[in-house]
Amino acid sequence: MSGKPARGPRVQSAAAAPAIVAGDRAFPVFIARHRRARRYLLRVTDDGGLRLTVPRGASVAAGLRFAQSQASWIAGQWTAQRERSCWGPGTAVWLRGERVPLQMAGGLIRVADQVLPRTPGAEVRDAVHAGLRALAARELPARCLTLAATCGWHPSRVSVRNQRSRWGSCSSRRAIALNWRLVQMPPSVSDYVILHELAHLPHPNHSLRFWQAVASVCPDWRASERWLRRHGRELL
Repeated sequence: MSGKPARGPRVQSAAAAPAIVAGDRAFPVFIARHRRARRYLLRVTDDGGLRLTVPRGASVAAGLRFAQSQASWIAGQWTAQRERSCWGPGTAVWLRGERVPLQMAGGLIRVADQVLPRTPGAEVRDAVHAGLRALAARELPARCLTLAATCGWHPSRVSVRNQRSRWGSCSSRRAIALNWRLVQMPPSVSDYVILHELAHLPHPNHSLRFWQAVASVCPDWRASERWLRRHGRELL
């Protein structure tokens, strides 16, 4: 999540990318500095690379040592990603905080109470992705505006995006952007992410006053942070 970034993270060019060996392959590391990151963050990308987010002022060398220490996790994530690319009946995906097996019949895919269309020839994963993103577009802005009215914080606009490194953001123009994957989280965790971004409207930083504002509207925010740390990498 991010408050009010002045600019996006800076990403290292591919030509300069170092590599981490994990399992039976080398993973190129693309380094992104982010002014609001609070710790090193590591993600295995769909194309077999690693994205290492480095907080402003932190050491890149220390970040690379952290990434190397995660070699077993990297190899496991890459294996899981390859397995997830071959989706079919019984594949489990997150929806509203539960792992739900896919059911398929004809041109439709059922995920719990959601029936998602599938274009002939389309990959199952892509169809589920598109269907849940459409669900998020219907639900998340309305939920954000409801919570905003309750708290007395009023964004100028709410949008849903396919963010890869943040659960949400709040711009200098008071526009809230939410990651569509919030619909995969438990409702309490999704609400926390929304409230976190709304709290950036009066407090465009991560100061003590900001966290006091978050706690005043979401007393269990620490439990939501724990869920995100534990399960956030498992979402689509």
